[in-house]
Amino acid sequence: MIKKVQTKAKGWKIHTQLMGLILLTGLASILLFEVLWLNKWDIYEYVQQVPGFRDMSQDEDFWEKLRTEAANYNIPSSEDDKEGIKKIQPFLSQGDKYTGIYIYNLKEGTYVAGKFPSVLNNAAFSTFFDMGYQLTGGEGEETYEFPMKFKNGYATVMVWFYHRVRFIYPYCIFCLTVSIGLFFGVILFFIKKKMNMVASLKDEILRMAAGNLRDSVPEMGQDEIGIIAEELDNLRTALQDTLVREKESRRANQDLITAMSHDLRTPLTILNGYLEVLRLNRNPEMHEEYLNRCLQKTSDIREMTDRMFEYALVFEEVDDPKVKEIPIEYFRDCINEHSDFIKLAGFQPELDYTNVERWITGDKGMIKRIFSNLFSNILKYGDKSVPVNIKGCFTKTTYILTMSNGIKQQSTGVESNHIGLMSVEKMMQQLGGKSSFSEENGLFSVRLEFHLTAYGRVDRPETYAGNNAGII
Repeated sequence: MIKKVQTKAKGWKIHTQLMGLILLTGLASILLFEVLWLNKWDIYEYVQQVPGFRDMSQDEDFWEKLRTEAANYNIPSSEDDKEGIKKIQPFLSQGDKYTGIYIYNLKEGTYVAGKFPSVLNNAAFSTFFDMGYQLTGGEGEETYEFPMKFKNGYATVMVWFYHRVRFIYPYCIFCLTVSIGLFFGVILFFIKKKMNMVASLKDEILRMAAGNLRDSVPEMGQDEIGIIAEELDNLRTALQDTLVREKESRRANQDLITAMSHDLRTPLTILNGYLEVLRLNRNPEMHEEYLNRCLQKTSDIREMTDRMFEYALVFEEVDDPKVKEIPIEYFRDCINEHSDFIKLAGFQPELDYTNVERWITGDKGMIKRIFSNLFSNILKYGDKSVPVNIKGCFTKTTYILTMSNGIKQQSTGVESNHIGLMSVEKMMQQLGGKSSFSEENGLFSVRLEFHLTAYGRVDRPETYAGNNAGII
Protein backbone atom coordinates (compact mmCIF):
# COMPACT_ATOMS: atom_id res chain seq x y z
CA MET A 1 0.00 0.00 0.00
CA ILE A 2 2.79 2.37 0.99
CA LYS A 3 4.71 1.56 -2.21
CA LYS A 4 1.61 2.31 -4.30
CA VAL A 5 1.22 5.68 -2.56
CA GLN A 6 4.92 6.43 -3.08
CA THR A 7 4.72 5.49 -6.76
CA LYS A 8 1.63 7.67 -7.24
CA ALA A 9 3.22 10.55 -5.33
CA LYS A 10 6.24 10.48 -7.68
CA GLY A 11 3.96 11.54 -10.50
CA TRP A 12 2.69 14.60 -8.64
CA LYS A 13 3.87 18.08 -9.44
CA ILE A 14 6.55 19.45 -7.15
CA HIS A 15 4.23 21.96 -5.50
CA THR A 16 1.67 19.18 -4.91
CA GLN A 17 4.37 17.00 -3.36
CA LEU A 18 5.48 19.91 -1.17
CA MET A 19 1.95 20.70 0.02
CA GLY A 20 1.29 17.04 0.79
CA LEU A 21 4.59 16.75 2.62
CA ILE A 22 3.84 19.89 4.66
CA LEU A 23 0.45 18.47 5.65
CA LEU A 24 1.77 15.03 6.60
CA THR A 25 4.85 16.38 8.37
CA GLY A 26 2.71 18.89 10.24
CA LEU A 27 0.44 16.12 11.49
CA ALA A 28 3.45 13.98 12.43
CA SER A 29 4.98 16.90 14.33
CA ILE A 30 1.77 17.49 16.26
CA LEU A 31 1.50 13.80 17.12
CA LEU A 32 5.13 13.76 18.25
CA PHE A 33 4.53 16.75 20.50
CA GLU A 34 1.45 15.08 22.00
CA VAL A 35 3.33 11.85 22.69
CA LEU A 36 6.23 13.68 24.34
CA TRP A 37 3.91 15.90 26.36
CA LEU A 38 1.68 13.09 27.58
CA ASN A 39 4.73 11.24 28.90
CA LYS A 40 6.23 14.29 30.63
CA TRP A 41 5.77 12.99 34.15
CA ASP A 42 7.44 9.71 33.29
CA ILE A 43 10.36 11.76 32.08
CA TYR A 44 10.16 13.90 35.21
CA GLU A 45 10.44 10.84 37.45
CA TYR A 46 13.57 9.88 35.55
CA VAL A 47 14.99 13.38 35.89
CA GLN A 48 14.36 13.21 39.66
CA GLN A 49 17.12 10.64 39.89
CA VAL A 50 19.67 13.19 38.66
CA PRO A 51 21.48 14.94 41.55
CA GLY A 52 20.42 18.56 41.91
CA PHE A 53 17.00 18.02 40.36
CA ARG A 54 15.28 16.14 43.21
CA ASP A 55 12.57 18.40 44.69
CA MET A 56 11.80 18.83 48.38
CA SER A 57 8.43 17.08 48.19
CA GLN A 58 10.29 13.78 47.93
CA ASP A 59 12.47 14.54 51.00
CA GLU A 60 11.16 12.63 54.05
CA ASP A 61 13.51 14.57 56.34
CA PHE A 62 11.78 17.80 55.35
CA TRP A 63 8.34 16.49 56.35
CA GLU A 64 9.62 15.05 59.61
CA LYS A 65 11.35 18.29 60.52
CA LEU A 66 8.23 20.29 59.63
CA ARG A 67 6.09 18.22 62.04
CA THR A 68 8.71 18.38 64.78
CA GLU A 69 9.23 22.14 64.50
CA ALA A 70 5.48 22.85 64.54
CA ALA A 71 5.29 21.78 68.19
CA ASN A 72 7.68 24.61 69.14
CA TYR A 73 5.50 27.44 67.76
CA ASN A 74 2.18 28.99 68.59
CA ILE A 75 -0.45 29.57 65.92
CA PRO A 76 -1.05 33.34 65.44
CA SER A 77 -4.56 34.35 66.44
CA SER A 78 -5.22 35.89 63.01
CA GLU A 79 -3.42 37.40 60.04
CA ASP A 80 -3.47 40.71 62.00
CA ASP A 81 -1.41 39.19 64.84
CA LYS A 82 1.87 40.79 63.79
CA GLU A 83 3.80 39.59 66.80
CA GLY A 84 2.61 35.99 66.44
CA ILE A 85 3.36 35.98 62.70
CA LYS A 86 6.86 37.31 63.35
CA LYS A 87 7.59 34.57 65.88
CA ILE A 88 6.41 31.75 63.58
CA GLN A 89 8.55 32.90 60.60
CA PRO A 90 11.36 30.38 61.36
CA PHE A 91 8.77 27.61 60.93
CA LEU A 92 7.57 29.09 57.62
CA SER A 93 11.15 29.41 56.33
CA GLN A 94 12.07 25.73 56.48
CA GLY A 95 11.54 25.18 52.81
CA ASP A 96 13.87 26.23 49.97
CA LYS A 97 13.28 29.08 47.52
CA TYR A 98 10.83 26.93 45.51
CA THR A 99 8.67 26.10 48.59
CA GLY A 100 5.83 28.11 50.11
CA ILE A 101 4.28 27.24 53.53
CA TYR A 102 0.88 28.61 54.61
CA ILE A 103 -1.18 28.23 57.80
CA TYR A 104 -5.01 28.27 57.86
CA ASN A 105 -7.51 28.11 60.69
CA LEU A 106 -8.49 24.48 61.10
CA LYS A 107 -12.20 25.16 61.63
CA GLU A 108 -12.96 28.32 59.64
CA GLY A 109 -10.32 27.70 56.98
CA THR A 110 -9.26 31.34 57.05
CA TYR A 111 -5.72 32.39 56.26
CA VAL A 112 -3.48 33.04 59.27
CA ALA A 113 0.12 33.28 58.12
CA GLY A 114 2.41 32.19 55.36
CA LYS A 115 5.52 32.78 53.28
CA PHE A 116 5.72 32.86 49.46
CA PRO A 117 8.58 31.07 47.73
CA SER A 118 11.41 33.53 47.31
CA VAL A 119 11.86 32.49 43.66
CA LEU A 120 8.57 34.22 42.84
CA ASN A 121 10.23 37.52 43.71
CA ASN A 122 12.45 36.97 40.64
CA ALA A 123 10.82 38.95 37.83
CA ALA A 124 12.11 36.65 35.05
CA PHE A 125 10.98 33.49 36.86
CA SER A 126 7.62 35.01 37.71
CA THR A 127 7.00 36.05 34.09
CA PHE A 128 8.12 32.64 32.85
CA PHE A 129 5.89 30.93 35.39
CA ASP A 130 2.85 33.07 34.54
CA MET A 131 3.22 32.34 30.81
CA GLY A 132 3.69 28.66 31.48
CA TYR A 133 0.77 28.64 33.85
CA GLN A 134 -1.49 29.72 31.03
CA LEU A 135 -0.07 27.06 28.72
CA THR A 136 -0.04 24.15 31.17
CA GLY A 137 -2.97 25.00 33.43
CA GLY A 138 -0.76 25.29 36.50
CA GLU A 139 1.01 21.93 36.16
CA GLY A 140 4.13 23.59 37.48
CA GLU A 141 2.56 23.74 40.96
CA GLU A 142 2.48 20.87 43.45
CA THR A 143 0.41 21.30 46.70
CA TYR A 144 0.00 19.33 49.93
CA GLU A 145 -2.60 20.08 52.64
CA PHE A 146 -2.96 18.44 56.05
CA PRO A 147 -3.68 19.28 59.78
CA MET A 148 -0.64 19.80 61.98
CA LYS A 149 -0.28 20.08 65.76
CA PHE A 150 1.25 23.29 67.08
CA LYS A 151 2.13 24.36 70.57
CA ASN A 152 -1.29 25.96 71.15
CA GLY A 153 -3.44 23.63 69.06
CA TYR A 154 -4.09 22.34 65.53
CA ALA A 155 -4.08 24.25 62.25
CA THR A 156 -4.21 23.40 58.57
CA VAL A 157 -0.81 23.62 56.89
CA MET A 158 -0.62 23.97 53.09
CA VAL A 159 2.75 23.46 51.38
CA TRP A 160 3.25 24.66 47.77
CA PHE A 161 6.19 23.39 45.75
CA TYR A 162 7.34 25.07 42.51
CA HIS A 163 10.20 22.69 41.68
CA ARG A 164 8.34 21.35 38.65
CA VAL A 165 8.71 24.75 37.02
CA ARG A 166 12.38 23.92 36.53
CA PHE A 167 11.31 20.93 34.39
CA ILE A 168 7.83 21.42 32.97
CA TYR A 169 8.39 24.67 31.09
CA PRO A 170 11.83 23.86 29.68
CA TYR A 171 10.43 20.47 28.74
CA CYS A 172 7.57 22.19 26.92
CA ILE A 173 10.11 24.22 24.96
CA PHE A 174 12.05 21.00 24.28
CA CYS A 175 8.94 19.30 22.89
CA LEU A 176 8.17 22.29 20.68
CA THR A 177 11.78 22.41 19.46
CA VAL A 178 11.81 18.69 18.59
CA SER A 179 8.44 18.85 16.83
CA ILE A 180 9.24 22.00 14.88
CA GLY A 181 12.70 20.60 14.12
CA LEU A 182 11.11 17.47 12.67
CA PHE A 183 8.80 19.59 10.53
CA PHE A 184 11.46 21.86 9.09
CA GLY A 185 14.01 19.05 8.88
CA VAL A 186 11.79 16.96 6.60
CA ILE A 187 10.84 19.98 4.47
CA LEU A 188 14.47 21.08 4.12
CA PHE A 189 15.49 17.51 3.28
CA PHE A 190 12.88 17.43 0.50
CA ILE A 191 14.04 20.79 -0.87
CA LYS A 192 17.70 19.74 -0.65
CA LYS A 193 16.89 16.52 -2.52
CA LYS A 194 15.22 18.45 -5.33
CA MET A 195 18.11 20.93 -5.46
CA ASN A 196 20.55 18.02 -5.71
CA MET A 197 18.50 16.74 -8.67
CA VAL A 198 18.74 20.16 -10.33
CA ALA A 199 22.49 20.20 -9.70
CA SER A 200 22.73 16.70 -11.18
CA LEU A 201 20.85 17.90 -14.28
CA LYS A 202 23.30 20.78 -14.59
CA ASP A 203 26.21 18.32 -14.45
CA GLU A 204 24.53 16.16 -17.10
CA ILE A 205 24.10 19.17 -19.38
CA LEU A 206 27.76 20.16 -18.92
CA ARG A 207 28.80 16.56 -19.62
CA MET A 208 26.75 16.52 -22.83
CA ALA A 209 28.15 19.91 -23.82
CA ALA A 210 31.63 18.42 -23.41
CA GLY A 211 30.71 15.74 -25.96
CA ASN A 212 29.97 12.77 -23.70
CA LEU A 213 26.76 11.28 -25.09
CA ARG A 214 27.36 7.66 -24.09
CA ASP A 215 26.06 7.71 -20.51
CA SER A 216 22.29 7.99 -20.09
CA VAL A 217 20.66 10.59 -17.82
CA PRO A 218 19.43 8.86 -14.64
CA GLU A 219 15.72 8.68 -13.91
CA MET A 220 14.49 11.34 -11.48
CA GLY A 221 10.84 10.50 -10.94
CA GLN A 222 7.83 11.74 -12.84
CA ASP A 223 7.54 15.33 -11.63
CA GLU A 224 8.80 18.40 -13.49
CA ILE A 225 12.44 17.56 -12.78
CA GLY A 226 11.88 13.95 -13.84
CA ILE A 227 10.26 15.10 -17.09
CA ILE A 228 13.21 17.42 -17.79
CA ALA A 229 15.62 14.55 -17.10
CA GLU A 230 13.67 12.25 -19.44
CA GLU A 231 13.56 14.85 -22.22
CA LEU A 232 17.26 15.57 -21.70
CA ASP A 233 18.00 11.87 -22.13
CA ASN A 234 15.84 11.82 -25.27
CA LEU A 235 17.83 14.80 -26.55
CA ARG A 236 21.06 12.96 -25.76
CA THR A 237 19.84 9.91 -27.68
CA ALA A 238 18.72 12.06 -30.61
CA LEU A 239 22.05 13.88 -30.73
CA GLN A 240 23.91 10.60 -30.54
CA ASP A 241 21.83 9.12 -33.36
CA THR A 242 22.30 12.27 -35.42
CA LEU A 243 26.06 12.14 -34.99
CA VAL A 244 26.10 8.44 -35.88
CA ARG A 245 23.99 9.06 -38.98
CA GLU A 246 26.14 12.00 -39.96
CA LYS A 247 29.27 9.91 -39.55
CA GLU A 248 27.75 7.08 -41.56
CA SER A 249 26.59 9.54 -44.21
CA ARG A 250 30.09 11.01 -44.54
CA ARG A 251 31.57 7.54 -44.72
CA ALA A 252 28.99 6.44 -47.32
CA ASN A 253 29.56 9.62 -49.30
CA GLN A 254 33.30 9.08 -49.23
CA ASP A 255 32.90 5.43 -50.19
CA LEU A 256 30.57 6.39 -53.05
CA ILE A 257 32.95 9.02 -54.38
CA THR A 258 35.84 6.58 -54.12
CA ALA A 259 33.87 3.85 -55.85
CA MET A 260 32.53 6.19 -58.53
CA SER A 261 36.02 7.54 -59.19
CA HIS A 262 37.31 4.01 -59.58
CA ASP A 263 34.36 2.91 -61.71
CA LEU A 264 34.53 5.97 -63.94
CA ARG A 265 38.24 5.54 -64.59
CA THR A 266 37.79 2.20 -66.35
CA PRO A 267 35.08 3.16 -68.90
CA LEU A 268 36.80 6.50 -69.54
CA THR A 269 40.06 4.72 -70.29
CA ILE A 270 38.30 2.30 -72.62
CA LEU A 271 36.32 5.14 -74.24
CA ASN A 272 39.54 7.09 -74.75
CA GLY A 273 41.11 4.04 -76.39
CA TYR A 274 38.24 3.58 -78.83
CA LEU A 275 38.23 7.27 -79.73
CA GLU A 276 41.99 7.16 -80.30
CA VAL A 277 41.53 4.23 -82.70
CA LEU A 278 38.78 6.12 -84.52
CA ARG A 279 40.93 9.25 -84.69
CA LEU A 280 43.81 7.33 -86.23
CA ASN A 281 41.36 5.65 -88.66
CA ARG A 282 42.60 2.19 -87.86
CA ASN A 283 40.48 -0.84 -88.78
CA PRO A 284 37.83 1.09 -90.78
CA GLU A 285 35.69 -2.02 -90.96
CA MET A 286 35.36 -1.85 -87.14
CA HIS A 287 34.35 1.83 -86.93
CA GLU A 288 30.65 1.10 -86.43
CA GLU A 289 31.42 -1.49 -83.77
CA TYR A 290 33.74 0.97 -82.00
CA LEU A 291 31.08 3.69 -82.16
CA ASN A 292 28.52 1.34 -80.58
CA ARG A 293 31.01 0.51 -77.86
CA CYS A 294 31.65 4.22 -77.28
CA LEU A 295 27.91 4.79 -76.94
CA GLN A 296 27.70 1.91 -74.45
CA LYS A 297 30.51 3.37 -72.35
CA THR A 298 28.95 6.82 -72.37
CA SER A 299 25.70 5.17 -71.23
CA ASP A 300 27.57 3.46 -68.39
CA ILE A 301 29.16 6.77 -67.38
CA ARG A 302 25.76 8.50 -67.42
CA GLU A 303 24.35 5.69 -65.26
CA MET A 304 27.09 6.26 -62.71
CA THR A 305 26.67 10.03 -62.68
CA ASP A 306 22.89 9.62 -62.27
CA ARG A 307 23.49 7.49 -59.22
CA MET A 308 25.78 10.15 -57.79
CA PHE A 309 23.19 12.85 -58.46
CA GLU A 310 20.45 10.80 -56.79
CA TYR A 311 22.64 10.20 -53.79
CA ALA A 312 23.30 13.93 -53.45
CA LEU A 313 19.57 14.60 -53.78
CA VAL A 314 18.78 12.30 -50.86
CA PHE A 315 21.51 13.31 -48.44
CA GLU A 316 21.87 17.02 -49.18
CA GLU A 317 19.53 19.87 -48.28
CA VAL A 318 17.52 21.24 -51.17
CA ASP A 319 15.36 24.30 -51.63
CA ASP A 320 11.69 24.17 -50.78
CA PRO A 321 9.50 23.04 -53.70
CA LYS A 322 7.45 25.57 -55.65
CA VAL A 323 4.05 24.17 -54.76
CA LYS A 324 1.09 25.23 -56.90
CA GLU A 325 -2.07 23.80 -58.41
CA ILE A 326 -1.32 21.23 -61.12
CA PRO A 327 -4.00 19.61 -63.32
CA ILE A 328 -4.22 15.85 -63.23
CA GLU A 329 -3.60 15.93 -66.99
CA TYR A 330 0.07 16.63 -66.21
CA PHE A 331 0.31 13.22 -64.50
CA ARG A 332 -1.24 11.59 -67.52
CA ASP A 333 1.27 13.22 -69.86
CA CYS A 334 4.24 12.18 -67.71
CA ILE A 335 2.97 8.61 -67.42
CA ASN A 336 2.26 8.33 -71.16
CA GLU A 337 5.73 9.68 -72.03
CA HIS A 338 7.54 7.20 -69.79
CA SER A 339 5.20 4.37 -70.77
CA ASP A 340 6.07 4.87 -74.43
CA PHE A 341 9.77 4.80 -73.56
CA ILE A 342 9.63 1.55 -71.58
CA LYS A 343 7.57 -0.01 -74.43
CA LEU A 344 10.59 0.54 -76.70
CA ALA A 345 12.69 -1.33 -74.10
CA GLY A 346 10.33 -4.33 -74.25
CA PHE A 347 8.06 -3.71 -71.24
CA GLN A 348 4.26 -4.03 -71.29
CA PRO A 349 2.63 -1.07 -69.47
CA GLU A 350 -1.02 -1.44 -68.52
CA LEU A 351 -2.69 1.85 -67.65
CA ASP A 352 -5.89 2.15 -65.69
CA TYR A 353 -7.20 5.70 -65.41
CA THR A 354 -10.21 7.80 -66.50
CA ASN A 355 -10.31 11.41 -67.58
CA VAL A 356 -11.44 13.57 -64.66
CA GLU A 357 -10.60 17.23 -64.43
CA ARG A 358 -9.01 17.69 -61.03
CA TRP A 359 -6.03 19.45 -59.54
CA ILE A 360 -3.38 18.55 -57.00
CA THR A 361 -0.87 20.61 -55.05
CA GLY A 362 2.70 19.94 -56.13
CA ASP A 363 5.82 20.99 -58.03
CA LYS A 364 6.05 20.04 -61.71
CA GLY A 365 9.82 19.60 -61.63
CA MET A 366 9.67 17.28 -58.61
CA ILE A 367 6.77 15.29 -60.05
CA LYS A 368 8.73 14.77 -63.28
CA ARG A 369 11.78 13.61 -61.28
CA ILE A 370 9.60 11.24 -59.21
CA PHE A 371 8.30 9.52 -62.34
CA SER A 372 11.78 9.53 -63.87
CA ASN A 373 13.16 7.69 -60.83
CA LEU A 374 10.31 5.17 -60.75
CA PHE A 375 10.47 4.32 -64.46
CA SER A 376 14.28 4.24 -64.33
CA ASN A 377 13.93 1.62 -61.60
CA ILE A 378 11.65 -0.40 -63.87
CA LEU A 379 14.21 -0.28 -66.69
CA LYS A 380 17.04 -1.36 -64.39
CA TYR A 381 15.41 -4.00 -62.25
CA GLY A 382 12.02 -4.80 -63.84
CA ASP A 383 11.01 -8.10 -65.39
CA LYS A 384 9.89 -7.60 -69.02
CA SER A 385 7.75 -10.73 -68.93
CA VAL A 386 5.50 -9.25 -66.23
CA PRO A 387 3.15 -6.36 -67.17
CA VAL A 388 3.76 -2.98 -65.52
CA ASN A 389 0.46 -2.03 -63.87
CA ILE A 390 -0.20 1.69 -63.33
CA LYS A 391 -3.44 2.75 -61.69
CA GLY A 392 -4.78 6.04 -60.35
CA CYS A 393 -7.75 6.64 -58.06
CA PHE A 394 -9.24 9.35 -55.86
CA THR A 395 -10.32 9.66 -52.27
CA LYS A 396 -12.08 12.68 -50.85
CA THR A 397 -8.84 14.62 -50.32
CA THR A 398 -6.10 12.68 -52.12
CA TYR A 399 -5.04 11.26 -55.44
CA ILE A 400 -3.49 7.80 -55.11
CA LEU A 401 -1.16 6.39 -57.78
CA THR A 402 -0.02 2.75 -57.62
CA MET A 403 2.63 1.08 -59.77
CA SER A 404 3.67 -2.58 -59.73
CA ASN A 405 5.99 -4.77 -61.82
CA GLY A 406 7.96 -7.98 -61.56
CA ILE A 407 11.54 -8.06 -60.30
CA LYS A 408 14.20 -9.24 -62.75
CA GLN A 409 16.01 -12.34 -61.60
CA GLN A 410 19.31 -11.65 -63.33
CA SER A 411 21.38 -8.70 -62.19
CA THR A 412 22.43 -5.99 -64.61
CA GLY A 413 25.76 -5.58 -62.89
CA VAL A 414 24.61 -2.37 -61.26
CA GLU A 415 23.96 -3.02 -57.59
CA SER A 416 20.72 -1.57 -56.22
CA ASN A 417 21.23 0.80 -53.28
CA HIS A 418 17.64 2.13 -53.27
CA ILE A 419 18.93 5.66 -53.75
CA GLY A 420 16.23 6.33 -56.34
CA LEU A 421 13.46 5.20 -53.99
CA MET A 422 14.95 7.23 -51.17
CA SER A 423 14.94 10.23 -53.49
CA VAL A 424 11.25 9.63 -54.33
CA GLU A 425 10.38 9.34 -50.64
CA LYS A 426 12.13 12.59 -49.80
CA MET A 427 10.48 14.50 -52.66
CA MET A 428 7.02 13.18 -51.66
CA GLN A 429 7.64 14.41 -48.09
CA GLN A 430 8.60 17.83 -49.42
CA LEU A 431 5.35 17.93 -51.41
CA GLY A 432 3.36 17.04 -48.28
CA GLY A 433 2.35 13.65 -49.67
CA LYS A 434 3.06 10.06 -48.71
CA SER A 435 4.93 7.19 -50.33
CA SER A 436 5.30 3.51 -49.57
CA PHE A 437 7.16 0.63 -51.19
CA SER A 438 6.74 -3.12 -50.89
CA GLU A 439 8.48 -6.16 -52.29
CA GLU A 440 6.65 -9.48 -52.06
CA ASN A 441 6.52 -12.70 -54.08
CA GLY A 442 8.78 -11.31 -56.78
CA LEU A 443 6.53 -8.25 -57.25
CA PHE A 444 7.59 -4.70 -56.48
CA SER A 445 4.85 -2.13 -55.67
CA VAL A 446 4.83 1.64 -55.22
CA ARG A 447 2.04 3.73 -53.69
CA LEU A 448 2.02 7.55 -53.94
CA GLU A 449 -0.51 9.89 -52.30
CA PHE A 450 -0.90 13.50 -53.49
CA HIS A 451 -3.13 16.14 -51.88
CA LEU A 452 -6.02 17.45 -53.93
CA THR A 453 -6.78 21.15 -53.97
CA ALA A 454 -10.18 22.30 -52.71
CA TYR A 455 -11.22 22.89 -56.30
CA GLY A 456 -9.79 19.57 -57.32
CA ARG A 457 -12.16 17.71 -55.01
CA VAL A 458 -15.17 18.67 -57.18
CA ASP A 459 -15.93 16.01 -59.74
CA ARG A 460 -16.01 17.48 -63.23
CA PRO A 461 -15.88 14.53 -65.75
CA GLU A 462 -14.84 15.49 -69.23
CA THR A 463 -14.03 13.63 -72.41
CA TYR A 464 -10.36 13.05 -73.13
CA ALA A 465 -9.15 12.22 -76.59
CA GLY A 466 -6.85 9.35 -75.81
CA ASN A 467 -6.51 5.62 -76.02
CA ASN A 468 -6.08 5.01 -72.26
CA ALA A 469 -8.97 4.47 -69.83
CA GLY A 470 -8.94 4.42 -65.99
CA ILE A 471 -9.16 6.66 -62.96
CA ILE A 472 -6.85 9.63 -62.98
